[in-house]
Amino acid sequence: MRKAEIKRTTTETDIEVKLVLGGDGKYDIKSGSGFFDHMLEQFARHGGFDLFLRCKGDTQVDFHHSAEDCGIALGSAFSKALGDKRGICRYGWAVLPMDEALILCAADLSGRMCVNFDVSFPDEYRLGDMDSELIKEFFLAFARSCPMALHFKKLYGENNHHVAEGVFKAFAKVMAQAVKIDPEKGDALPTTKGVL
Repeated sequence: MRKAEIKRTTTETDIEVKLVLGGDGKYDIKSGSGFFDHMLEQFARHGGFDLFLRCKGDTQVDFHHSAEDCGIALGSAFSKALGDKRGICRYGWAVLPMDEALILCAADLSGRMCVNFDVSFPDEYRLGDMDSELIKEFFLAFARSCPMALHFKKLYGENNHHVAEGVFKAFAKVMAQAVKIDPEKGDALPTTKGVL
């Protein structure tokens, strides 16, 4: 079973993550933000990842450090659980509807970090207890810790909650595809370079 545990402590956050790839979509998440919990719960359920996450952060400042450091910790957990990436599909893509919103997401677990986040939230919109700009910060941190080419585009959408939820659900579907073991590849690396 591909799984990982990460503990990360700084002067700003104290985070614990337990992850199982190819699980049942079970989750137990307490990040310090109700809205962010909801997004990570969607990610776990729709990706089929078992996810335990605890974050104690300096929320008296704001939620920035917690969102970013959760991205670092969760990305690190994925990287550790994937190991040398032998046999994985490597690529994932989805166009996901969430009511009136439609989100495109694609990823390549290439070992090279690149993020294109073409998703707008008007007027620096606040989503519950979380600033919308922190969604991009979370994905930047995730992709730095589990290096990948990661692309998002909002094709359309008016309701900011629906747009944000569509982003996390699309990412869930993309990651579920990319980390899946391809039975036709055996233990081969999906690259001509010899390393990912």
